[in-house]
Amino acid sequence: MTDILEKETFSFQTEVGQLLEIVAGSLYSNREVFLRELVSNASDACDKLRYAALTDASLAPSQDFAITLESNPKAKTLSISDNGIGMSHADLLDTLGTIAKSGTGAFIEALKADEKDKTSLIGQFGVGFYSAFMVASQVDVLTRKAGEKEAWLWQSDGKGAFTIAPAERETSGTTVTLHLKKDAKEFAEEARIRHIIKTYSEHISFPVKLGDETLNAAEALWTRPAKDITAEQYNEFYRHTSNAYDDPWHVMHNKVEGTLNHTSLLFVPASQPFDLFEPERKSHVKLYVNRVYITETTKDLIPAYLRFLRGVVDSQDLSLNVSREMLQSDPQLAKIKTSISKKVLSELKKKATKAPEEYAAFWGNFGAVLKEGLVEEIALRDRILEICRFAWTGAKELTSLTDYVSRMKTGQDAIYYIAGDDAAKLEKSPHLEGFKAKGVEVLLLSDHVDEFWLQHITQHDGKPFKSITRGAADLDQVEADETKGDAEKSDEADLSALIAAIKAELGEEVKDVRPSKRLTHSPVCLIADDGDMDVNLERLLKRHGQLAHGMPRVLELNPSHALITTLAARSTSNAAGADDLLKDAAHLLLDQARIVEGEVPTDPSDFARRLGAVMARAFDV
Repeated sequence: MTDILEKETFSFQTEVGQLLEIVAGSLYSNREVFLRELVSNASDACDKLRYAALTDASLAPSQDFAITLESNPKAKTLSISDNGIGMSHADLLDTLGTIAKSGTGAFIEALKADEKDKTSLIGQFGVGFYSAFMVASQVDVLTRKAGEKEAWLWQSDGKGAFTIAPAERETSGTTVTLHLKKDAKEFAEEARIRHIIKTYSEHISFPVKLGDETLNAAEALWTRPAKDITAEQYNEFYRHTSNAYDDPWHVMHNKVEGTLNHTSLLFVPASQPFDLFEPERKSHVKLYVNRVYITETTKDLIPAYLRFLRGVVDSQDLSLNVSREMLQSDPQLAKIKTSISKKVLSELKKKATKAPEEYAAFWGNFGAVLKEGLVEEIALRDRILEICRFAWTGAKELTSLTDYVSRMKTGQDAIYYIAGDDAAKLEKSPHLEGFKAKGVEVLLLSDHVDEFWLQHITQHDGKPFKSITRGAADLDQVEADETKGDAEKSDEADLSALIAAIKAELGEEVKDVRPSKRLTHSPVCLIADDGDMDVNLERLLKRHGQLAHGMPRVLELNPSHALITTLAARSTSNAAGADDLLKDAAHLLLDQARIVEGEVPTDPSDFARRLGAVMARAFDV
């Protein structure tokens, strides 16, 4: 017997209150999706109880699993009932009073920002229950958890608070009753309900009943032959399993028979799921055993670098009694994981070859995630690298490494790249000037993972990867592009005196000062010396608190630039050692090189003072 005998009142979590305010106060063109969300929740509850009953037969319901709808147009009510797992008092507080997941703040911001289709975000962020308040002025939830005697009634008008009171319910399960708003009475009409279920919930694996009528097919779509399934049926199933409102970018339906039988129906979304880059890197592919739902969060079914996938995997050869903990060490599941990974990579390779423009859209959404596999999946590393695409200096289209190598210049012996945070900004980097002048292509790597997979993969097709921001440029042996010629070159000054003066002034702020073979228009740039950490990797480690201080860098001077030649001439005078302008110029050149790389001057106040002094002298103030 429960100790709670009276109705209790609780306040919603702050984020839920914000959500309900947005939902209840807005008008939507497709409010009907609330029913899909509630039916989907009921289906999940049945799945959970069916799984729990595998190890505790006493929990199994006396009747077959089903979802029952009841409507009363006169009373303007609609009820959705299931005989699934049900909820306890604690479950109600955790589930219907909070958004108990990471990314809540991001969801609220996205919901506020997306003026076009706010309802699509509700399902996408997994808070579909609250969509009921789009059509209901009050929601009642009568529930009893399987294995418990107590039942509970949760009630709320969605205006900041909810109540929980003891109740009576004969069997486990949940009934959600909506007291419809005046402008939502259509959702109590049977014809409207039938249409919504057919549109959104046709392939729910449990029967959805309205009176004596079953409204859906109630079958596992993935068990049917692919040739018997239409594109629209695939799309409907994707929208149901993924809480999505668009069509998938690609569908993969595969049945494997042999030593380890399994069927997979997987979808690649057309846009990024909201939690794609969350630290947990969760999978959202559901695992079934003989059509019995097991779990959808195991990393032992889908590798983290394929976590953008949605859909189901059903195996006939896994044990129905397997626990979620045992999955971690199940060798059969590991084989299924490898099989699925190979199949997905094979399908992506086909798309990359046959539809490069479509594949470019996929790569924009999921390329950064897929490249994580270059670090984590040693056995399939070559397959992953084969389907990787990169921005480059030659064109707007993405390139594969194989195509890059095929276009390499005569005398070029490395695959050149530059890494940073933004490909568009990288393309304007002064480090590229000498390479562009000779027509040498450079990969523009702007994903954080790039620096890490490059620590594991040092070459492709016998050509080493080489950062253009580290070490010498090595452009002398590369044959110049005929269209470029030497028109951009001019006489180079002798920089020995200037280099000595700058070294003396900057001291340990720089590792070295040297003439540059990579600059054609800019006066200076900073590079990492051979053997030192690359500039971008150092920047990333500092940002994440894994490196306190970086190594001093090499300052390169453009011997053809007017500013450098002028300073070089000035540095040869007898008074150069006491020349304040020359000393200020040394610091300004270093700070200029830092600013171009997106960094700040070491001492902003000194930078401003020196810049002011030089400008005053230039304008003879």
